[in-house]
This record gives sequence, C-alpha cells and structure tokens, in this order.
Amino acid sequence: MTRPLSRNRDYRLLWGSQALSEAGFSASVIALPLLVLAVTGSPALSGLVLGVDAMAQLVAGLPAGALADRWNRKKIMLACEAVYSLTVASLVAAIWWNVVSVAQLVVVAAVMGCCRSLFGPAEGATLARIVPAAQLPTAVAMNSARGALGQLSGTAVGGFLYGIGRAVPFAFDVLAHALSFVALCFVRAPRHEPVPPEDRHLGREMAEGLRWVWGERHVRVTVLCAVSLNFFFSAYYLVIIVLAKDRGISSGEIGVMAAMLGVGGVAGSLVAPYLQRRLSPYASIMSVFWVLTLLTPLAIVIHDGYLMGALFVAMALLPPTANTTIGTYQLLLTPDRLRGRLTSVMGVIGGVSAATGPAFGGLLVQAVPGAGAVVLCTAGIALVTVVVTCSPTLRRFPRADALTAGPAEPQPVGGPHHEPPGPPSAPHSDGSTTEETKP
Repeated sequence: MTRPLSRNRDYRLLWGSQALSEAGFSASVIALPLLVLAVTGSPALSGLVLGVDAMAQLVAGLPAGALADRWNRKKIMLACEAVYSLTVASLVAAIWWNVVSVAQLVVVAAVMGCCRSLFGPAEGATLARIVPAAQLPTAVAMNSARGALGQLSGTAVGGFLYGIGRAVPFAFDVLAHALSFVALCFVRAPRHEPVPPEDRHLGREMAEGLRWVWGERHVRVTVLCAVSLNFFFSAYYLVIIVLAKDRGISSGEIGVMAAMLGVGGVAGSLVAPYLQRRLSPYASIMSVFWVLTLLTPLAIVIHDGYLMGALFVAMALLPPTANTTIGTYQLLLTPDRLRGRLTSVMGVIGGVSAATGPAFGGLLVQAVPGAGAVVLCTAGIALVTVVVTCSPTLRRFPRADALTAGPAEPQPVGGPHHEPPGPPSAPHSDGSTTEETKP
C-alpha cells in the first residue's frame, strides 16, 4: 500500500526546503531595488539589477536543463543553495561595512538568477523520482501552492525587514537558503542514468530537449496556447496597475490588489487535486481560458482596489488545476533522462512570455489609454480561448492515469514533458522561469 504524500519524508524535505528558499528569495527581490535606490538614487539602475537576475535565468535556462540531465541532480541542488547563500552573504557583509557597489549588486543578481535557473530543472526532474505516479497530481498542486505562499510571505517579510535595516532581508535570505541546504542533505533522491561521456555535447543535448518539446503534439499545442495567453495576461496586469493609478486608487490598495493573485493561487492549488480528479483534461484547461475571457473586461467598470483584488482571486482559482492536469501528464510522459531539459525549455519559453508581455502592455497603455487597453488585452485572450476551444488536440488530451497503472517509475511513452503551462501568469518580480501559471 502506498503511503500518503504527507508521510513521504523525502517529498516533505524537498517541499519544506523550497518553501523556505522561495520566501528568502522573494524577500531579497523586494529589498534589492530599494537597496540600489538607497545606494545610487537611480531608478534606472534598480531596474537594471532586477533585469540582470531575469536575464541570467533566461540565458542559463537551456544549458541548465542539459546539465541537470547530465550531472547528479542532488549535488546540483546542494551546490546551487551553497553558492547562492555565500553570494548573498557577501552582500550582507558589504552592507554591514558600507562598501556596497553597483558592480557587486549586478554580480549578486546574476549569480542568484543562474543558481535558480540550474536548481529548477534538477528539482523538477527529482520530483517524479521521489513521488509515486499516483500522487504526482497532489505533489504538483502543492508545489504550486508552495510558490505562491513563498512569494506572498517573502514579499511581505522583505519589506518589513528592510524597514528594520538594509541588510536584514538579505540576512533572512541567507538563513533560509542555509536551512534549505541542510534539509536537502537528507533527501534520498534516486540517481538517474548519467549521459555517457562520448555523448556529452551541450549544444546537441539542448537541441534534443527542444526537439522533444516540439515533437509531441499535446505539449506543442498547450505550450503555444499558454504562452500566448500568458503574454496577453501579463500585458493586462500592467494595464490594470496603470489604470488603477489613473483612477486614484491608493498604493496600499494596489498592493493588496496584486497580493490577491497569490491568495487566489494558494486557494486554487489546495482544491486542484480534487478538481483534477473530477474534471476531464479538456474541461480543466478550457475552463481557465473561458473564465479569464469573461472576467478580464470587468476591470473597466471596477473602480475600487479591493473589488479588483477580489476579481484577481477569481481569476487565479482555476489555473492550478490546469497546471496539475498538464504537468502530471507530462512528467509521466517524459523519460527521466530528458526531464531536466524539458523543465528548462518550458522555463525559457515562459520567461520570454513574461518579459515581453509587460513591455507590450506598457506600449499599449500609452497608445490606447484607459479602458481601450483593457478591451484589446481581453480581445487577445478571447482569441486564444477560441483556439483552445476548437483545438482537436486539446479535446483529446489524455488523462495522466492513462500512462501508468501504479506508482512505478514513469516510463518513456514517446512524448515530452514540461512545467505546467496553461493559463495566465502575472509578471513576477523575480523573473520566474517556470511556465507554471499563477495569475
């Protein structure tokens, strides 16, 4: 008899360690631009430092996946946590001695981005090795909740700690990653078959991952639809923030409004395993697109920040179910030797979408101020929704349990995997490289 996921020691350690790391990282991300402003007084440099973190994750993304499939994944995770902790600790020391420089801040941001980029594929590939196939839907949903919780708590804690002292949120980040390192030491992660030395060619290994994504139609269609939707929703998110400012909504209300996306994501993640069992894959995916198409234009008539926050909660409830449906299927579908590359490919694709969407939203709100920008974003989302509804591939999207009859190690069945794509993803300040959809 399979033990409950709550009693899976290795999964608990992995989940808990990354909940800590996510909170620590989010605390640093909210404090980093404030530190740059305090040191230089330049908003442009603040944006540059955060941009370096996001760019590092994108640039390192594809090689990181290939390396996660080549090297020992547990050692990769431990090395990433150690290097990350030491790098941020150097920033704490520089703040303490009052010798912080822009160059150091750029280097710290780049190392943070590279470590997260390499850790993600190693962790994603490890998940399916320590969780039985029958429990993967719950594990995927709980990982989604973990990300939302970490971001919410870390952002709140980071702002508060920065008020105590400039170094404090970064010291909290160091402590969180150090504790994560210790917890990961006790995770018993089965070793995967290494890539033979004669087959090790980084370019060819990355290309194999890209071919795998494109070669399986269910993955290809869901990724194209998800990226399109994420693009328009990221633009919509920025348009709503600008519109709220123009309507005189206070910064405090805007902060609450934005936080409600995370609240909705947590709530949606908690009910996702139940809904994933009750809904067909097509229904779980299509419902997200239609709900967003119907809800996004309501922002035109909402002039209260708290009501807009409630609307964001409603938008964020269903995406975790689609993520669970798609992510579980693809984890089971993908051979273990390719899981790291698939995670990284999806991360890069999602990162590009998350980066270009807000830029488009900024241009859109300048060209078409007010409600017109909301209408155009809604039209883009509606177009993607029509494609999803009419797609014969999505209508025939298989259930994950069709791939396995039990908790045995997933076997290659001829198609790719990726981090759950799906509905919209609000732009993350951390330049997140996951394709996980958390509006």
